Amino acid sequence: MKEKVQELWAKRPLIISGPCSAETEEQMIETAVQLAATGKIDMLRAGIWKPRTRPGMFEGVGVKGLPWLAQAKKITGLPTTVEVATAKQVEDALSFDVDVLWIGARTTVNPFSVQEVADALRGVDIPVLIKNPINPDIELWMGAVERIEKAGIKQVGLIHRGFSSYGNTEYRNAPMWHLAIEMKRRNPGMLLICDPSHISGRRDILQAVSQQAINLDYDGLMIESHIDPDAAWSDAKQQITPAVLADLLAGIEWRKEDTNSPEFHAALEKLRQQINHLDDELMQIISQRMKVAEQIGQYKKENNITILQTNRWNEILERAYQKGESLKLSREFMTKYYDAVHMESITHQNKIMNS
Repeated sequence: MKEKVQELWAKRPLIISGPCSAETEEQMIETAVQLAATGKIDMLRAGIWKPRTRPGMFEGVGVKGLPWLAQAKKITGLPTTVEVATAKQVEDALSFDVDVLWIGARTTVNPFSVQEVADALRGVDIPVLIKNPINPDIELWMGAVERIEKAGIKQVGLIHRGFSSYGNTEYRNAPMWHLAIEMKRRNPGMLLICDPSHISGRRDILQAVSQQAINLDYDGLMIESHIDPDAAWSDAKQQITPAVLADLLAGIEWRKEDTNSPEFHAALEKLRQQINHLDDELMQIISQRMKVAEQIGQYKKENNITILQTNRWNEILERAYQKGESLKLSREFMTKYYDAVHMESITHQNKIMNS
């Protein structure tokens, strides 16, 4: 099985699926059998221990679920993966020959917990996946990677499951794709899997989120599947049946990172050069804008006026939204762009004030 896991680790796309929680032996094995029958699943996942937000919620069946998972592997031939959060859970999972471990978002957020898992893994040859922390802190994610690597784990991968975000209404966990892209940039060649189930929180947008991940060159997907999703003991709204999962995967446009076509590379290089020139022009214009902001800061200093002028800022934003809409630029982008420009302008003016 170890050789098979090694082969799958290099497979693209890598597809992991299974129930949010192992509930009963019958449910676990039947889900595994149906998933294996689709011919589209590479690894079988199941929640054995479930860290929940509030006490009294279903927190997993615990160790008694591990033999069910082992039996499911024996029947289907699918390697297994589970989440671990403590040294004892690592020990228990290894004793039942779990093939891949993953560290969950609630664990990644705590360096002490990650270190405990890392210490338990010293001397163990097993792949480990690390989910992003709940809060949008890329350094915590990087820290978890470094701790596991320092424990001697050679195969470390990433799982992007979205972030908790105030004001987010569309997703269960806001994807914040730019953070996952930055992790990919920092860790070239490291396996990056998307968990659209936890990003979406509901079935109707699973396909769209999955496609977005593949468009962004993710290496695979981890999607929760259950034989009777509506009756699931945890996260019922985001789980789908194995049959629906097969249809979802069949509907994805699988893309590749590169092609051998000389025509493609020539055309792309020409367009990229245009982008480079435009970026240079943008930086020059922004630099000029900051020089004007410094002049404004000097006038404010001489007249003892505050840097922040709320009415003027609202006026700039409203004008930007109207102009951006006519240029087919989203309101979300205009907000982020102008927020960044505004904060840089404030920084320049503050230096003038304090000079």
